Amino acid sequence: MTDNDNDNDNGTGNDTEKSTGAHRTLLVTDLSLVVLVGASGSGKSTFARRHFKPTEILSSDFCRGLVADDENDQSASGDAFDVLHYIAGKRLAAGRLTVVDATNVQAESRKQLVQLARSHDVLPIAIVLDLPEEVCQTRNAARPDRAGMPRHVVQRHRRELRRSLRGLEREGFRKVHILRTEEEAEHAEVVLERRYNDLRHLTGPFDIIGDIHGCSSELESLLGKLGYVDGAHPEGRTAVFVGDLVDRGPDSPGVLRRVMSMVAAGNALCVPGNHENKLGRYLKGRKVQHTHGLAETIEQLDREDAKDPAFREQVREFIDGLVSHYVLDGGKLVVCHAGLPEKYHGRTSGRVRSHALYGDTTGETDEFGLPVRYPWAEDYRGRAAVVYGHTPVPSTSWVNNTLCLDTGAVFGGKMTALRWPERELVDVPAEKVWYEPAKPLTTEAPGGREGRPLDLADVQGRRIVETRYLGRISVREENAAAALEVMSRFAVDPRLLGYLPPTMAPTATSQEEGFLEHPAEAFAQYRADGVATVVCEEKHMGSRAVALVCRDAEAARERFGVEGPTGALHTRTGRPFLDDVALTEVILGRLRTAVTAAGLWDEWDTDWVLLDAELMPWSLKAGGLLRSQYAAVGAASGAVLPGANAALAAAAARGVDVAGLAARQQDRTADAAAFTDAYRRYCWSTEGLDGVRIAPFQILAVRGRSLASVPHDEQLAWLDRLVEHDPTGLLQVTRRLVVDTGDEASVRAGIDWWLEMTGRGGEGMVVKPLGALVRDAKGRLVQPGIKVRGREYLRIIYGPEYTRPENLERLRSRFLGHKRSLALREYALGLEALDRLADGEPLWRVHEAVFAVLALESEPVDPRL
Repeated sequence: MTDNDNDNDNGTGNDTEKSTGAHRTLLVTDLSLVVLVGASGSGKSTFARRHFKPTEILSSDFCRGLVADDENDQSASGDAFDVLHYIAGKRLAAGRLTVVDATNVQAESRKQLVQLARSHDVLPIAIVLDLPEEVCQTRNAARPDRAGMPRHVVQRHRRELRRSLRGLEREGFRKVHILRTEEEAEHAEVVLERRYNDLRHLTGPFDIIGDIHGCSSELESLLGKLGYVDGAHPEGRTAVFVGDLVDRGPDSPGVLRRVMSMVAAGNALCVPGNHENKLGRYLKGRKVQHTHGLAETIEQLDREDAKDPAFREQVREFIDGLVSHYVLDGGKLVVCHAGLPEKYHGRTSGRVRSHALYGDTTGETDEFGLPVRYPWAEDYRGRAAVVYGHTPVPSTSWVNNTLCLDTGAVFGGKMTALRWPERELVDVPAEKVWYEPAKPLTTEAPGGREGRPLDLADVQGRRIVETRYLGRISVREENAAAALEVMSRFAVDPRLLGYLPPTMAPTATSQEEGFLEHPAEAFAQYRADGVATVVCEEKHMGSRAVALVCRDAEAARERFGVEGPTGALHTRTGRPFLDDVALTEVILGRLRTAVTAAGLWDEWDTDWVLLDAELMPWSLKAGGLLRSQYAAVGAASGAVLPGANAALAAAAARGVDVAGLAARQQDRTADAAAFTDAYRRYCWSTEGLDGVRIAPFQILAVRGRSLASVPHDEQLAWLDRLVEHDPTGLLQVTRRLVVDTGDEASVRAGIDWWLEMTGRGGEGMVVKPLGALVRDAKGRLVQPGIKVRGREYLRIIYGPEYTRPENLERLRSRFLGHKRSLALREYALGLEALDRLADGEPLWRVHEAVFAVLALESEPVDPRL
């Protein structure tokens, strides 16, 4: 067995069971392939039934019966074992203990089972029933189905077994238990033991600390910042070290002493890094190259020998006992050194240990002569968060529920820790550059923040996007295909498309007479969610517009890699808002002037800003919709209803009783006129930018910071400054009113404000938690905004006659659940996109979340909601 195959996740050894007289305790790893070995009649099936669940046992006899309807049909053995191996593979892949009940006395049959165990990275364990021949012959004679079995069959089984006994461990079995008498087999006890890497019962809280590399002073500073005193945390938190404690830095022995003492005291856990693995081999007397900082560690250990001769042996034992990775917190967290795909979590093999220590490489080398690492994190879709180190990055960020904590402390970067389950990052700067890196720290790691072009595989097929605020969000394949059509044909330059706004949840259906929507329900919902204060913002009847404004062309080129544009102005589906590129630049220029005049570039410490806004008039972007849908209804009503009214009036003049019908037609005429008036309020002529207005209502993100969680009163104060410093009149204030959801008078004032605004023809308002990003008492994400549309505006949406009592009654049964779910999912994806964009993550990472918003938009939801 090579050093790289030496996995400490479980013990090995022949006859490792404990024994007391006839009583034998057989230790079996809880996830393993148990192979029963013994001659026919040795009692394997009886033993299996006594110690294992029926579903855990795969019997060759039973599989023969499956394929041949006769458990003793030896001609069906080939097919039977194919079935057995297939089922065993499925069970092992699912992480289930599996027991193979067959004679298994031939080396070739055992070889296949050992290979099966290795292919699923579980331990093969042999339990041998080496009972005397006469016992086996007697038992076979007592069984009707085996009474005629020739004696030489058992004799052959016994010979093959005896030849195999000494070599079972060499065949690959990690544990071998041998029972030689009926009494031993009768009194044996199988005890399942937890894998050493399975610490799911430990739920933390944890402080996971990245690569240290001998930087003992920085480690002490970080532990102090995390709240540890003399290696212990007063609140009982547990430190978890991701390895690479040693090499390169000034004091590897000091780091080892601190970590070893914390582990021994039960205050810390530690997994090995590749540098510990190499040091461990050196301490065992193996021949290793003294490179990559090992020479410095050896020199430091030599100096320690004079002070503490036993220390070197203590280090060797400590490293030898380290486990490749740990599964923690009920399976929600995995910690290792170099990262680990989901299929290896909790598994035990040389392959698992190798990946945990070294990661995987593409076989190529970069311009610095270092191996190019395979970006496994890009493909990771596991439920457990994987926290690791190994590959230094300038700053860390989550990638598909994985996080690299090696931020290059020894190279002059910083030392970083993750508080779990808080997911809070804590770091301290390096005191100096202790070791010059072969590769500049500003060159970023694959799978982390290194840029690469967008790839079709990033968005094709069913996707699962990991978000910080709502966990895993799935995108169906058909929705992804629909989004791909829009994105590839109509969207702005993807480098400038960092965010798509979510759909907005409507308020609960009102029971107020004459109303389908009313503010009372929105206030009540937020009160039930525990939101005490909300802000009501005027809803402008325009088209949603997202504006990316860069300080200048250089800023656009540096951050977004574009030549020429200084930003973008796009719709909520990512399409350019205006076909006129020059006119778009004029709008961006006016926004830029306002930001500059308000002094916000310096206040935000940024050279770009992303805003969410309404651009008016509605007719500027929705002209085609107006002509084909709304104007057509108004024109048809104007053409038909006057003639019908005239005919009814003439009939009445002749004495025909048409009063009821005439009244209904008059009501229809009034409804049609109200419909036309409703949509015309939001339409006016523009020439260039004359008549165009933009009402910004949220600052989304700036360099280094997502602002989506900034409370709305602060947001609106910034926006008021923007409007104040706009000399062109392009920007328009968003009116607002703060409401206390628990105060009846305040709620009444909010309702009256809405009634007054919509009575003048306003579209309505959006009610938002003043604190922006809010969770309820159960930790669930609260709707970021609820739209409450005016009575006359809804006439545009539902048709001229929707206010009639019979129509309102039908509409009140509208189903809002899917729309609300969609709004929350898109909101979480939008927040994720903003975080990734602000953190400077690569384009493909930002677009994963942006694309998912667009894909969810193709889910079937009533478009009127």
